Amino acid sequence: MKDKIRICFVGCGQFCRFFVPIFKNHPAVEYIAVCDKFPERSKEFSETFGANRIFDTFEEAVASDDINAVAIFTQRDLHGYMAIEALKHGKHVYSAVPMALKIEDIQEIVRLVKETGLTYMMGETGIYRPASIFCRRKYASGEMGDMVYAEAQYNHDMKRLYDVFKYTEGESWRKMAGLPPFFYPTHSTSMVLSAARAHAVKVAAFGYEDKIDTDIFGDNMNYWDNPFSNSSMLLKLSNGAIARISENRRVAWHFPETYISTFNCTNASYECSLLQHSYVRMDEKGFVDYEDVSDLLNSAESTAHKSDSEYMQKAINGEWQNTEAPIQIVNRLPKELEGLHTGHAGTHKFMVDDFCQAYATGKLSPTNAWQAARYNIPGLAAHQSALKGGVTVDVPDCGDPPAEYEVLSPDREFNEEDYR
Repeated sequence: MKDKIRICFVGCGQFCRFFVPIFKNHPAVEYIAVCDKFPERSKEFSETFGANRIFDTFEEAVASDDINAVAIFTQRDLHGYMAIEALKHGKHVYSAVPMALKIEDIQEIVRLVKETGLTYMMGETGIYRPASIFCRRKYASGEMGDMVYAEAQYNHDMKRLYDVFKYTEGESWRKMAGLPPFFYPTHSTSMVLSAARAHAVKVAAFGYEDKIDTDIFGDNMNYWDNPFSNSSMLLKLSNGAIARISENRRVAWHFPETYISTFNCTNASYECSLLQHSYVRMDEKGFVDYEDVSDLLNSAESTAHKSDSEYMQKAINGEWQNTEAPIQIVNRLPKELEGLHTGHAGTHKFMVDDFCQAYATGKLSPTNAWQAARYNIPGLAAHQSALKGGVTVDVPDCGDPPAEYEVLSPDREFNEEDYR
């Protein structure tokens, strides 16, 4: 029987806090350790979650035989370096998004995973979100016909990010807050590309030059000399369709943060507006049949409050956003995860479970290195396009996973054998 997972959490920040209990309670995990550059954070995490060990440095952690996996929750610019080092030291890797901020680092991660056979998973919420599941299933069934056009976006205003950067970066928070929006594209790209079963081949993009936080955006203002707070790209996909992806950090919006607004095909289309999810099908004579799928895609808790007099006001401010929707297959999760907190539209448990099952079975996670590359690289290419005024550029592709690997489906049903 394969050894259980012995994992070290690197980066004891606010986001990591949601995942430690899920990993710790998963039946495939037997040992957790923590590591942070600030010792007081490691100590607090260890006391709160009952860690088996504290590592003083990342280097100490990946060199240790006490662990066989790392979960990377550090600053975004460190993800690539840490994943590469962990893989070189023979550790399996769960990484928060993004995969890396350089195309070369992404390509190196893919190379190392292929060479070592180690498990790599990027913890991307997008493919587990209800709209992604719905569009993916409908399109895969053939019911929708040929894909034509789709739109997705991630609206996350900077004001809501400032405290996060101040917490993680201290005095240098402004330098990190100027991260190019397209260095973090995967919430949007993953939703469309996973549903489309395609990848980007060409991109053209434009950026909005921020006029408010001039001490955050612009030359010498951040680590990347990035002038853009908002960016939009147009992708040509491998299946011939077109997709518009927007990453907005200066925009008056709250919830839903990440969503597919439209997924248009020749026979059927999906559209979303706030909590209204619409699906239409057209027959050969042009007759259109409308279906309201809102109750299937909104969280069950949200639907239960539809009669609330302030329903929409509460929803747009985040009420009921972090629990599961009926379309999400909750019963395929281990019973040990029942009752634990989840987040990001009920996606956290699914991500953890898929990493653990990929490790236990030797299969690839849905957001394996090859797929994660296809979600990340279009954004890095798009930023270069935007800096050049919107020129069209080719999107580098790392290809498909090796044929000998089976990829876990994020939409699989419960299988008791998975949890033995």
